[in-house]
Amino acid sequence: MSKQNLLLGESGEKIAVDFLQKHGYKILAKNYKTKLGEIDIVALDKDTFCFIEVKTRTSLLRGLPCEAVSKIKQRQIAKTALSFLKEKNLLDKKARFDVVSVVYSGEEPQLDLIKDAFDLDPSYAY
Repeated sequence: MSKQNLLLGESGEKIAVDFLQKHGYKILAKNYKTKLGEIDIVALDKDTFCFIEVKTRTSLLRGLPCEAVSKIKQRQIAKTALSFLKEKNLLDKKARFDVVSVVYSGEEPQLDLIKDAFDLDPSYAY
């Protein structure tokens, strides 16, 4: 990944954190990493643990940012989320997967929050 893309992604994640906090999310972790993968943001929305993928674009030429969360990426996020929940002894808590799309077009970035963007693959049930 190019340095420019890394900086774009970091910028999108910072904007997403601010956006989520303004919408009542409590940020628990940023860039949570395990050997299984990485989750951009782990947050609490009321009583639900949210595992949030942030996708950032400078245009829509390659489609909406959220469309880049492939099935493979979803499985990786799910495995990492289960690892987080097991590590923290939270398997009995509610959890969901959200996606934040950030598009830099014009003066202000456009953000879109998709709650429950995808479900846990049944093969990863605990």
